[in-house]
Amino acid sequence: MRYLIYTILTLFVIASCVNKKDSSNNSSDIYYTCSMDPQVVEYKPGKCPICKMDLTPVKKNTSESKDELKLSEQQIQLGNITTDTIKNGTIGDQMVLTATLNFDQMKTSSISSRVMGRIEKLYFKNLGDYVSKGDAVYEIYSEDLNNAKQEYILALEKKKVFNKDVVIDFDQLITSAKNKLLLWGLNEAQIDELARSKKASPLSKYYSRISGYITQQDIREGDYIMEGGTIFKLADLSTLWAEAQVYTSQLADINKNSLATVQLPDLENREIKGRIEFFNPEINPDTRINLIRVSIPNQSNQLKPGMPAYVILKSPKYKSLSLPIDAVIRDGKGATVWVQSKKHTFKSLMVETGLESDDRIEIKSGLNEGDIVVLTGAYLLQSEYVFKKGANPMSGHNH
Repeated sequence: MRYLIYTILTLFVIASCVNKKDSSNNSSDIYYTCSMDPQVVEYKPGKCPICKMDLTPVKKNTSESKDELKLSEQQIQLGNITTDTIKNGTIGDQMVLTATLNFDQMKTSSISSRVMGRIEKLYFKNLGDYVSKGDAVYEIYSEDLNNAKQEYILALEKKKVFNKDVVIDFDQLITSAKNKLLLWGLNEAQIDELARSKKASPLSKYYSRISGYITQQDIREGDYIMEGGTIFKLADLSTLWAEAQVYTSQLADINKNSLATVQLPDLENREIKGRIEFFNPEINPDTRINLIRVSIPNQSNQLKPGMPAYVILKSPKYKSLSLPIDAVIRDGKGATVWVQSKKHTFKSLMVETGLESDDRIEIKSGLNEGDIVVLTGAYLLQSEYVFKKGANPMSGHNH
């Protein structure tokens, strides 16, 4: 029995010594970790079980407060952690909308038939053809127009045949017949030729009184057309509309007096300044989308309807603190940034953000001019803090 008791006591003493040794090791101010895998923590030299690199000795930091994180120079370099002093600058709101180039509806027109008849000849037959003012457009056979021509010729001949004793105002008859021809689309030169030759051609030629590109053509040679029927639709492409769709949630952020820039990806992102010509007051109830139109010049006719575009709306700039967007960590609880409180020591601060412009974000509160802010590596600091402290740095902020 004595031998058994002696053996148990001996084992207890040995275990106590081992625990004491382990405790002394754990209380040491040195621990070992891997620079590539910082989650590895050992209390004696060795190799990383993940990448097999030699573990790096790290001195425990007893000077950092609960909400601070201190890193070694090597960790800062490997994590690509860079800082900069925040200063007052300018920022302006910017909104990018998807758009499509379209005809300027204020500069579209139609060539219509003045009389009923059959189209015998078309001088333009292709969509996209350019029609200049004064160009012959079509020839038509019309019984009504031919009868009007004969009436005009007859009035001219009767004036010569009958003497002045006949109580008929032939000048009034001639004027009335001429006005009918003018109303039906013949020009002064054609009427003068009709008076000179006294011959009425069965076909009447019509000339364009406007210029533009043909955008629609529904009539072919040999087709019959009613009075007022459309033959061509023309568009003046000297200016175009960039039509952009706007969601109802974006309407409050749009200033009708904002500077509008139209960017054209098909032309190497060429930018053209314009102005908002139209803001549709009606919202489509199905899509909840509104429409704005920006008028832009079309120099050298390089722009074509149907081209994709972006409409960039910018508000006036004003002074404010701002940071690169990647420097701000945002989640459902708010936004935080990391600042350098001491050398190699960083602290998380909660901030209130504002406008976003390009790759920068406005800081409305939480930082002061002169604070040293982490620009790159903020997410690495966030992860390291969670690993070392076992808590999210945002949990200590007052939301």
